Amino acid sequence: MTQLRELGRSGLQASPIAFGGNVFGWSADEKTSFALLDAFVDAGFNLIDTADVYPAWVPGNRGGESETIIGRWLTHSGKRDKVLVATKVAKWAEHPGLSADNINEAVEDSLRRLQTDVIDLYQAHEDDESVPLEETLGAFARLIEAGKVRAIGASNYSAARLRDALKVSADYHLPRYETLQPEYNLYDRAGYEAELEPLAREHSLGVISYYSLASGFLTGKYRSASDAAKSSARGAKVVEHYVNPRGLRILTALDDLAVTHKATPAQVALAWLIARPGITAPIVSATGVEQLHDVLAAARLTLSEADITQLDVASTEQS
Repeated sequence: MTQLRELGRSGLQASPIAFGGNVFGWSADEKTSFALLDAFVDAGFNLIDTADVYPAWVPGNRGGESETIIGRWLTHSGKRDKVLVATKVAKWAEHPGLSADNINEAVEDSLRRLQTDVIDLYQAHEDDESVPLEETLGAFARLIEAGKVRAIGASNYSAARLRDALKVSADYHLPRYETLQPEYNLYDRAGYEAELEPLAREHSLGVISYYSLASGFLTGKYRSASDAAKSSARGAKVVEHYVNPRGLRILTALDDLAVTHKATPAQVALAWLIARPGITAPIVSATGVEQLHDVLAAARLTLSEADITQLDVASTEQS
């Protein structure tokens, strides 16, 4: 069993890696998704992250497919008591925004698709400045009181808005956001570290980072324009954004430490995240059981202070 970490002050205990459910109903069909979820839980991990909108971007999908597959797996596997189910509201065209009415409708649909009585972590997928924070937090409070949600979190919030939300929770005696879900990885650091990290640590928030492997760049898969040519349109975007002197410095450091630890670059990049003060669980996705076991091995990899310094120096913004 992996060592669990508390999600903020919620009392919920999460594994040091979360499974990203965006692949369910997209690059992983139902049978594959069931196998992945079984392998994830059987390896001692428990935090499954999804959203009502996943994966609406796939032609032929409308959204809700990921939650539906997770719900079928929960019923089929009998492993509901072994996992924390985290989902989100606000980004789906069918349930947009964070008004009380929308939250109330969206949560019922998510509970039905997930085939569960309670969502362990219900997250605002993005900020909605058109709705007063006290209305949004008040709606979440009523869901907690009704036993439909255990804790709440925020994703894609600015530090200023997150700080305001925490103040509203304190002033109005409302449940607070216990977690933050930001984009964060060894390459994309400034957006989180500048203001969100100090705020999260000050208030003991759990941090569940997404794009933990920088869209696959930190696996070492993309090192040149020719690598993008072998991949999808997404690969071209990865190369355009990340393949530069700084990105290649990071890959070199990951390669060096992978050799030292008999690991892979992806495992080293995730181990760096897991070791980062304040990070609870980076989110990872996989489309095959072997690939999943490979990334989960990062939880057993301990980097030394010298290793972490080497990665920090390689990833500095200065060239």
